[in-house]
Amino acid sequence: MLMPKRVKRRRVFRGRMTGKANKGNKIAYGEYGLVALEPSWITSNQIEAARIAMTRYIKRGGQVWIDIFPHKPVTKKPAETRMGSGKGSVEYWVAVVKPGRVMFEMAGIPEEQAREALRLAANKLPLKCKFVKKEAEEVNEDESK
Repeated sequence: MLMPKRVKRRRVFRGRMTGKANKGNKIAYGEYGLVALEPSWITSNQIEAARIAMTRYIKRGGQVWIDIFPHKPVTKKPAETRMGSGKGSVEYWVAVVKPGRVMFEMAGIPEEQAREALRLAANKLPLKCKFVKKEAEEVNEDESK
């Protein structure tokens, strides 16, 4: 499972997921991407399940990039514990995803295969997603430089 090697603060506030993604909202590495349409926390287990679903479908062809990382710790108190006595211990790690965020990218395979692989990955995630291709304008800008 993905988690940070070390963190400055072990327990953090829950935070808010208002607004759209400002960074990570364009395809950076691959040709095809999976974009979030709603805000959500995605656990490290869900990211791993989506990765396995994609890589199994494409059978070692092409490349896969994971553009989200679970930096946020989520705490939980033990069952049947009285109120008070501090915050609970860290149970799992989540990635905060806002609408418009590119979560996974692929390259080196046909579009139909990438579409199906990313659909399988989207089924493992707790939010609505859409398949996107790298835009022609972005490709033209890169070639002109």
